[in-house]
Amino acid sequence: MPAAGSEGEEGPAGEQPGPGTPKLCGYLQKLSGKGPLRGFRSRWFVFDPRRCYLYYFKGPQEPVPLGHLDIASACFSYHQPEAGAAAAGDEPAAFEVHSPGGAVTVLKAATRQDMTYWLQELQQKRWEYCNNLDAAKRDSRTSPTPSDFSKGLVAKDNPDLSILSQNASAERARNILAVETAPTDLVGEQAASQPAPVQASAINFSLKQWSTEIKNSMSSLRKGSNENRKSVFYTTEEWELLDPTPKDLEDSMALEEKRKHLAEGNKGLTSSAFPFDFGRIPHKARRPLKDMIGSSKNRNSSDSSPTEWCSGNGNRLVSELQLKYQSQQEELEKLKKDLLSQKELVRLLQQTVRSSQYDKYFASRLCEGVPKDMLELLHQKDDQILGLNNQLEKLNLEKDSLQQEVKNLKCKVGELNERLGMLMETIQAKDEVIMKLSRQLSECEGSTSSQSGTINSPTATCTNKELQELDRLKDNLQGYKTQNKFLNKEILELSALRRNAEAREREWQAKYTSLEAKLCQIESKYLILLQEMKTPVCSEDQSPAREVITQLLEDALKAEPNEQPEQAFFKPHLVSEYDIYGFQTVPEDDEEEKLVAKSRALDLRSLSLSENREISTGVKWENYLASTMNREMMRCVELKNLIRSGIPHEHRSKMWKWCVSLHVKKFKDSTVPGYFQTLLQKALEKPNPASKQIELDLLRTLPNNKHYSSPTSEGIQKLRNVLLAFSWRNPDIGYCQGLNRLVAIALLYLEQEDAFWCLVTIVEVFMPRDYYTKTLLGSQVDQRVFKDLLSEKLPRLHAHFEQYKVDYTLITFNWFLVVFVDSVVSDILFKIWDSFLYEGPKVIFRFALALFKYKEEEILKLQDSMSIFKYLRYFTRTILDARKLTAIAFGDLNPFPLRQIRNRRAYHLEKVRLELTELEAIREDFLRERETCVEKRDLISDDEEDS
Repeated sequence: MPAAGSEGEEGPAGEQPGPGTPKLCGYLQKLSGKGPLRGFRSRWFVFDPRRCYLYYFKGPQEPVPLGHLDIASACFSYHQPEAGAAAAGDEPAAFEVHSPGGAVTVLKAATRQDMTYWLQELQQKRWEYCNNLDAAKRDSRTSPTPSDFSKGLVAKDNPDLSILSQNASAERARNILAVETAPTDLVGEQAASQPAPVQASAINFSLKQWSTEIKNSMSSLRKGSNENRKSVFYTTEEWELLDPTPKDLEDSMALEEKRKHLAEGNKGLTSSAFPFDFGRIPHKARRPLKDMIGSSKNRNSSDSSPTEWCSGNGNRLVSELQLKYQSQQEELEKLKKDLLSQKELVRLLQQTVRSSQYDKYFASRLCEGVPKDMLELLHQKDDQILGLNNQLEKLNLEKDSLQQEVKNLKCKVGELNERLGMLMETIQAKDEVIMKLSRQLSECEGSTSSQSGTINSPTATCTNKELQELDRLKDNLQGYKTQNKFLNKEILELSALRRNAEAREREWQAKYTSLEAKLCQIESKYLILLQEMKTPVCSEDQSPAREVITQLLEDALKAEPNEQPEQAFFKPHLVSEYDIYGFQTVPEDDEEEKLVAKSRALDLRSLSLSENREISTGVKWENYLASTMNREMMRCVELKNLIRSGIPHEHRSKMWKWCVSLHVKKFKDSTVPGYFQTLLQKALEKPNPASKQIELDLLRTLPNNKHYSSPTSEGIQKLRNVLLAFSWRNPDIGYCQGLNRLVAIALLYLEQEDAFWCLVTIVEVFMPRDYYTKTLLGSQVDQRVFKDLLSEKLPRLHAHFEQYKVDYTLITFNWFLVVFVDSVVSDILFKIWDSFLYEGPKVIFRFALALFKYKEEEILKLQDSMSIFKYLRYFTRTILDARKLTAIAFGDLNPFPLRQIRNRRAYHLEKVRLELTELEAIREDFLRERETCVEKRDLISDDEEDS
């Protein structure tokens, strides 16, 4: 799945989303499950416009979606209920999403207003996505999804997507058929801070469904009674196993027949308030059902029949049979328990007899050598053991009796609850009958008050009924009009999308033909080249292969000619001049480097096109940021894993600023407001010694990035300001070559002040002291620590370097100093910086080792020091798969404790300091000797003589 960008929720149909508009997300209930567990469950839905997917999660805080719906190829519908149908169980706010292959997903909004809003928005999203499938520059590498950038140089460098012209008549018709509606609080990002809508019950299903399931299970028991079949229902609550005996089934069938006869006398009334047949289920299994049904009694009061419960004969017969069955069950259980207790007593007696015989035999053998006192002591102990055993048996019997008493009390409580429920139902039914008779009595009294009233009463009653029927028909008509308008719009959109899809298919077919022709041309030239290389020649200068190679290189590197607009569609735009970060993809000067860079850019493009992630990283980020809307973002494992997978382009500014603020909070709290501006003003008014070196390094910072390529570039002035301000904040360092590249990378996503604090984070928080001073003491120490880690994590490679005496720290020193700037491709560079700004300097060690492990086998194949060193100078630019490199860095190299790095830093720091002290002593001795010796004092260099 593609990464989800920051999407916006549109207004009326046909309008494009603007920056900062809310995302389409919110709570919906999804019909899921099977059998008795099938019902609506509340889910958090988020729309991803890059793939036109509607993802659903357990809640707003969950990073991994449960699944998705493909909106681009779906159609929508809903059923208009009859007036009053909602009371019968139909859901007026439910709608259906029909996916390819016949799959139907039923979703339910909290209100009908929300349902209309969701349908309108999903239609709009589908319309925009399908119409923009052929938009130019849709690739996320060259033009990410527009979002509300607020920081950095990259923010001002996002080209808009070029949208194809749409059918004006279709747009006008869609606008006419659109239904204006506004969402409630359960739709939009603000809904993430609210609890999920409370469902009617823990398991959403109707009593009719439960009745059907129980009848089906009981019928299966009848058919397969000889096979000992069982029907088991698994729910979120504890249910008991329904396994009635054949006698129970016969009794329940007899009760069912009697109840049917009772129900025939009340044909004009509805069925019982309890559609279950409790007589068909044993008493112990009946109580959990009764409890669950009791919670839904009020919601299904329309299904109850008052007169059925008033039929005293039927109730009396049922209650007598139930009591008789219950007493027999209790007696049977009591007899079973007595039998078990007798068996246990016999087993204990047999065991006692065997132990006595063994003791007697053992005592007879040893009694000769045992004193009498010992024997008496043994007999006393035996008596004590027997007494304790008897006491234990008595306690067990008391325990069993108490458990039986508790069980009997529970049964009585259940019976009382059941009787209470029946009495409450009876009272309710009688109250309804009384109210009904009272209304009839009042009507009769009113009719006898006047003769004219008596004559006109049937007419007035008929008129009232007709008015009620008219209101009902008006409501139905309005509902059908809305439904008809929506379905007409759906048909119109689907027809237009089908025509667009057919036209798009024809265009893709033409493009495929054009690409196939170009492939044939390339293969033809390749075969000619192979043939020419195979033919032997006398002189290399006269080789025809050289001419073929030269021609192929010219064809590959020459600029594409201007094409007609209709031809431009068939020409694939594979490599752009700059990537999304502003780095030049293909250099202009060196022809050989230009060819390598273009080949690398094509490999990156191929890698991006072949990626197919199961779960979009962007969607995880969207959902996580939505969950932190109304609470402060905190460090956690979930956030660390998200950052390690890479921060999406559109969220990098926000996350980098948050990471920097997290690390420099104590510094910021101790400074006055406007601290950065004060430092900058001081630097501009009074230049310090570092100013000259800063000016010299500005244009040499990132010459291959368009934001720093010329003196007039916007990034140059910002870079100057940050470096000057830092030189006044930290006079011990002032300026060191390498700081300019750190600031240049930070400025791509941060404003000047945030980039300044980012530099403070790296120099004063992450890195040890003296890392960027003149001696570069901390940098030297880290190289020795890295050597230790390489020998531990990659022993074969370390031995290979030692064998050929390759000093790889000459290459890795710059990695640590500038955090891989200009050492790896830009996509990998910014993923490294994502983790670096959150976790700290340990990430540099991880990725430095991962780079060597990535190419370990290739390095081991090289068998001389020159080829190894030459390969190490450029091999990092050949690593393009960021996901594989990240998996090595954070997976294959574990464990990676920070304590180990700190200990080794302290150990090597002392050694390096001793070495520097020795070197300084040697230097001082040499200078002292030169001053005292006349011959050495006369030997001065040419530079000293010129000065």
